[in-house]
Amino acid sequence: MAIILRLDRVMADHKISLNELSAKVGISNVNLSNLKTGKVKAIRFSTLDAICKVLECQPGDILEYKEDE
Repeated sequence: MAIILRLDRVMADHKISLNELSAKVGISNVNLSNLKTGKVKAIRFSTLDAICKVLECQPGDILEYKEDE
C-alpha cells in the first residue's frame, strides 16, 4: 500500500500511551492498535479529526504517501 501510517511515531513524540489515546479519542484499544500498526484499509475522517485534536497535529503528521515500487 502506498499510504503509510506514522501514528506510533506521533504518539511517541507526545509520550502518550495507546490506552490514554484510545480513551481520549473514544475508540477501542483494538481499533487504535490496528490503526497504529497499519492493519487497516480505511480511517474515518471523524477518527482522524479526533486523533489530530488530541495529539495537536496535522493529518500529514500521521499519514505519509510513498509511491509503490
